[in-house]
Amino acid sequence: MGILHEDVVIIRQSEKAGEPSVITINCPDKTGLGCDLCRIILFFGLSIVKGDVSTDGKWCYLVFWVVGKSETRWNLLKSRLVDACPSCFSASGISFYRSELQPPKPSDVFLLTFCCHDRRGLLHDVTRVLCELELTIKKVKISTTPDGKVMDMFFITDTRELLHTNERRNETVDYLKAVLEDAMISCDIEKVGPEITASSQGSLFLPSEITEDTFGLEMSNENSSGLLTSSRVSITLDNSLSPAHTLVQILCHDHKGLLYDIMRTLKEYNIQISYGRFSIKQRRNCEIDLFIVQSDGKKLVDPSKQRSLTARLQLELQRPLRVILVSRGPDTELLVANPVELSGKGRPLVFHDITLALKMLNTGIFLAGIRRHIIREREWEVYRVLLDEGDGLSVPKNKIEEGIWKMLMGWE
Repeated sequence: MGILHEDVVIIRQSEKAGEPSVITINCPDKTGLGCDLCRIILFFGLSIVKGDVSTDGKWCYLVFWVVGKSETRWNLLKSRLVDACPSCFSASGISFYRSELQPPKPSDVFLLTFCCHDRRGLLHDVTRVLCELELTIKKVKISTTPDGKVMDMFFITDTRELLHTNERRNETVDYLKAVLEDAMISCDIEKVGPEITASSQGSLFLPSEITEDTFGLEMSNENSSGLLTSSRVSITLDNSLSPAHTLVQILCHDHKGLLYDIMRTLKEYNIQISYGRFSIKQRRNCEIDLFIVQSDGKKLVDPSKQRSLTARLQLELQRPLRVILVSRGPDTELLVANPVELSGKGRPLVFHDITLALKMLNTGIFLAGIRRHIIREREWEVYRVLLDEGDGLSVPKNKIEEGIWKMLMGWE
């Protein structure tokens, strides 16, 4: 037996402004499911303010209390959460759920190329449209010509897997035209082969002008601008309170995607959560209790493994992203880096938030690119944005860095 398709994900929308909506998920368990679900919730611009998770290793029950945008597309969110759960099959006309039998097929990659007249905030407007259409930006190359035109190349995938159809392509072009209006000169979408995608990636290793120390990958209480990130991070592992589980207790300050960062880290360490509770208290202070086991079903008792997990959680909660402004001769370049999941997925909405922050700061973009690099044996997604200074930056560099950091962390 199983659970009916419509009962896998139940969303109860809030009835009053300011109150959270409640998402309930009841389905078979699978490795990394919590990470996948939190990633989807983050992609839809929602913040988890409270959560309960329980599983016996075969079946799981999760409840998330979320707040966010009033224009959230709840039906689409439910559909994406259902898709992330183990797949369904039909038995006697009734849909039930079962575990995945094989990994999903990689999504086709398409090249979106368009030319338009430049204006402030243009790149964010385009990025916002792509996010609304559920088109994921894998790579991007943006350049501005001396005569004020912009040539943009976006390597994208389609969550709906429909971009190969004329209807979906026309919808995308129409949405872009509606936003860019008379500024658009041309627009084209074509499927690209793996050889084109590979050649667009460049070297996996850092360019010579960027060093590993540029990102400050080691533990630090301050980011490059001197701002405290999440200095109040406390992580405790306790094996005395449960005969079968290790208790992980986390006290920290809330930030955008906090639960996603925790789940992503545990997934990388192949740690399973049997029971967990998450809540935000006064002044956005968070309390998280997680009863965990290793992949073999045993407690985490090895001191070296405990130290490794604690250090990684500390780092990911304190600095889930790296943000820095650097001088390139007379120019100023923004660098933002975030770790890539083992599944190959990057952090949602990073480019969206970068372009939104720059638009709000009235700071233009001359060149931009997204590449993936190997930094200290981990894959990172690195965003490089050359700022359009014109007659000089009207906003101080520390204010730009601060504004982008706060936007990415949800502290704006």
